[in-house]
Amino acid sequence: MDIFLLGTGGGPRPTAARFPTSQAVVTGERCIVIDAGNGAAQQMARAGLPVHGLTDLLITHLHVDHAADLGMLPLAAWVDGRTEPITVAGPPPTTESLHRLVSGYEQDLIHRMASTGRPDVREMLRPHDISTPGVIFEDDDVRVSAALVNHPPFEFALAYRVDSADGSVVVSGDTTPCEGLDELAVGADVLIHEVVHPAALEELSRGTNAPSIRQHMLDSHTMLEDVGGIAQHAGVHTLVLSHMIPHTGISADEWLDPVRASFTGQSVIGHDLDRLRVHHGTVTHTRSSEDLHVSI
Repeated sequence: MDIFLLGTGGGPRPTAARFPTSQAVVTGERCIVIDAGNGAAQQMARAGLPVHGLTDLLITHLHVDHAADLGMLPLAAWVDGRTEPITVAGPPPTTESLHRLVSGYEQDLIHRMASTGRPDVREMLRPHDISTPGVIFEDDDVRVSAALVNHPPFEFALAYRVDSADGSVVVSGDTTPCEGLDELAVGADVLIHEVVHPAALEELSRGTNAPSIRQHMLDSHTMLEDVGGIAQHAGVHTLVLSHMIPHTGISADEWLDPVRASFTGQSVIGHDLDRLRVHHGTVTHTRSSEDLHVSI
């Protein structure tokens, strides 16, 4: 199992440091992308992942930094040569949102199919909404499960777990500490968890048009001091800090020291295009400056 951190930034405010959140899990014949912030398709290409290899797109919730490429990523896979179905799943109204986004590209699709002979991408998409926890799909190679997490004001927000013969990975999505994620993450090889550094709270309130953003962060996200305890309680092997707020300005020790105070496993600061390989209980972290290419 190979896990690619396509984007590790939190929130929709653009910076040069990190792309919005997205990660790809490659196992067997599947390439499962969990969340698709803007630029996810380009980040797949930069990671050496064939975009036409996309088999499944899972959205944790419909904040734009997680779902801006909900429509664009499947279309990019289609233009890159994909002809097989693509599963698209997420909390309601993911199906409606996908249809609306794709319909916005109707002129492009009509003319592109007419001029290039490509199949109708709309017939390739297999969308469905998830509003209850449990196994989403399972075959001989992989099992994908979802849990409901706490990210107000959304009624439905999800975390996902992917299990294969090689190991398991859990992606928290945006959430406060909650029972749903605790149960989903038990025994996972890798937990990719959102994180907010307390130094960000005051900084976010300056120079913004969102006067209540500080309270939103406290009510809807996980603070740095809580992340290590979540991973320790679940017994995970490797904790990856991602969806990081702020994107810059915090040293590695300032991120990791509070985590290591309560978590005895391996702690990793996620960076865009990093790769983690999971193989029978062993987790190897490769920084993005090293070899990135993988065949699927």
